[in-house]
Amino acid sequence: MTPTKGSRALAEALVAQLRLPVFAGPMFIASTAALLIEQCKAGIIGSLPALNLRSTELLDAAISQIVAALAEHDRTHPDQPAAPYAINLVAHKTNDRVAPDLEILVKHRVPVVIVSLAAPVEIVTAVHGYGGLVFNDVISDRHARRCAESGVDGLIAVAAGAGGHTGNISPFALMQEIRAWWDGPLALSGCIATGRSVLAAQAMGADFAYIGSPFLASEEANTAQGFKDMIVASTSADIMVTNCFTGVPATFLRPSIEANGLDPKALVRDPDAGINIKDGGSNAKAWRDIWSAGQGIGIIDRSEKARDYIARLAGEYAAAQQALSRQLQHRAASQPG
Repeated sequence: MTPTKGSRALAEALVAQLRLPVFAGPMFIASTAALLIEQCKAGIIGSLPALNLRSTELLDAAISQIVAALAEHDRTHPDQPAAPYAINLVAHKTNDRVAPDLEILVKHRVPVVIVSLAAPVEIVTAVHGYGGLVFNDVISDRHARRCAESGVDGLIAVAAGAGGHTGNISPFALMQEIRAWWDGPLALSGCIATGRSVLAAQAMGADFAYIGSPFLASEEANTAQGFKDMIVASTSADIMVTNCFTGVPATFLRPSIEANGLDPKALVRDPDAGINIKDGGSNAKAWRDIWSAGQGIGIIDRSEKARDYIARLAGEYAAAQQALSRQLQHRAASQPG
């Protein structure tokens, strides 16, 4: 076992800036600057993938909009300042915007940078240069150790059931393996949609719950009305994992696959052609036509403003804390002696 890594003081300091210990997960296409702003104003860390903006110039403009909106909120609500915001960078050789987008993040001194896939030392160094934090999403203990060695400040454990490019390890197993050596900021992703599950994530050792899919139904999300309606109507039974659309395992809504004329049971991966369907093929594309979500959407029963969902989440979280406290008090009182 490696020595403990990461800063507990840093984790506690970041939690103290929030009204609810939650990161909003950056969702490809769906996340918008407007959604991020509402998330931060409501007291959770809002996030946005850099690639959701079609160019580096548009990313620059979006961050300027975010900074101005949050500053105005802080001016008019000094008793409830906005939470920090995060921008997601996909650090992969196929993303030719990594370097120019990183320059924009440094220019704006983005508080939190979420790196997907590897965490190149140059990104960590650049963000640390202005005092920003780097979080890396990971799907295994081995992956987490590699990212920790690159100097990241926080880890995001993506467990089984998470939306998008999902993990395949139980959150119990993944969290206990990482917490055995990592003492720094740690978020848990996968099926978290209620205040009770936020508290459960903390009980497993997470500092933050990482919530994405419930925001797909929010009014500020860049999702079609049919997508929002499908989130509301679907349950975990409607989620399937397949590598047929992106080449790696990802979660998709079965009804959206069927709506594009495809048979979910007939999907076969062709390494060269992408999707190969036994009954004829399709021009449907992942994310745009074939919609993704995590297994936690079964509790989502309405499309609403992000701030209303977060307010309900906070109420559920407080109620769960009180209920657990009563249970522990009752157990203590019933113990002999």
